[in-house]
Amino acid sequence: MSRSFGARKPATPPRPAFLILLTALSVLPVNVYLPALPDIADAFEADFALVNLSVAVYAVATALIEIVAGALSDRYGRRPVVLTSVSIFIVASIGCALAPDIGVFLVCRTFQAAIAACFSVAMVVIRETSGEREAVRRIGLAGMGWALAPMFGPTLGGILDELFGWRAIFVVLAILGGTVLVASMRQLKETSLHSGTSKGDLLASFRRILGSSRFWAYTLCMACSTGTLYVFLGGAPLVMGGHFGGSSVALGLHMAMVPAGFVLGSYLTGICASRFFRSHILVYARVLTCGGLLAGLILATSHGIHALAFFVSCMFIGVGNGLTTPVVNVGVMSERADLAGTATGLSAAMSIGGGALISSVAGLSLGAAGSVRILLALLLASASLALLAAIFAALVDRRPPA
Repeated sequence: MSRSFGARKPATPPRPAFLILLTALSVLPVNVYLPALPDIADAFEADFALVNLSVAVYAVATALIEIVAGALSDRYGRRPVVLTSVSIFIVASIGCALAPDIGVFLVCRTFQAAIAACFSVAMVVIRETSGEREAVRRIGLAGMGWALAPMFGPTLGGILDELFGWRAIFVVLAILGGTVLVASMRQLKETSLHSGTSKGDLLASFRRILGSSRFWAYTLCMACSTGTLYVFLGGAPLVMGGHFGGSSVALGLHMAMVPAGFVLGSYLTGICASRFFRSHILVYARVLTCGGLLAGLILATSHGIHALAFFVSCMFIGVGNGLTTPVVNVGVMSERADLAGTATGLSAAMSIGGGALISSVAGLSLGAAGSVRILLALLLASASLALLAAIFAALVDRRPPA
């Protein structure tokens, strides 16, 4: 029988500013260095495709770390995992800054992905120091850092590359990592009451989590929601260039509406958490996304659609995902309190992988033409799958945890 979160006294929660910083740093390294890729290739006299491999390698390492780190945090505690992952990140960032050749750079870049462990562990820490409704609100607040960091990351990287050279990007990341390490040592207390106890091997823990219909319902919803976002990120540049004829600057400004929507959704989560049960918020969020995309598709089919109207309809992807992310994180942890880290890490990795799969399939349907109607139809299809999963989660939540 699972242990309930509500059965134990919550530990003292870390400050919101610390959690926002922790979640922001967990995703900032993903794209902060992208503007400097050509300069890195020139510095190492390496083929651009080889340097660009650092993006794919980092993504694969992130998924693996999410899975392993969550399980390790259940076994050894949240604090040791955060301190270890941040320490590895600092060393790897310094290694990237001092790398003498492309081989060393790629190895260090791979180890930088250790910081990804901080996101899932931060979610668990919030859940273990809050009641369920308060946890939804606080995860939504922390999610703002997760959304804003990738939005401003490339701008920060471009400025650093222009003023000081590409190595300065990784020096700044190491400094930020050091700041988070010091803050973690002072702010982050151990919150798990189950760490250090025997739970069998990792595979047994994964089997327990994967046997939960509640875990699958919430994870499938997040995977389809992530897939909707990935389809947009891949398709928006095509329709902007092929249909609307806008510049890259206009594209960047319009696409910023989606992460802005995510921030709005995260804020709304705090309001909704005190009024509605988690799975009800999930259904409302997915209906909101489907409604916005359906309105855009109807407009594009019947009267044609302006670029601004297209991106306004896509903004509901961000709003819906901002509402969905905190609810899903609380939902996947609700089945077994003693395996909360395992569930969160496994769900995060599966959501990323599922989203990438949906995006790949949609890319084959969209092609190079960049039809607005086809893109909106694909977005609506993925969002509708997320809605079905949300309804499934609401049905599953009618019964108590096993």
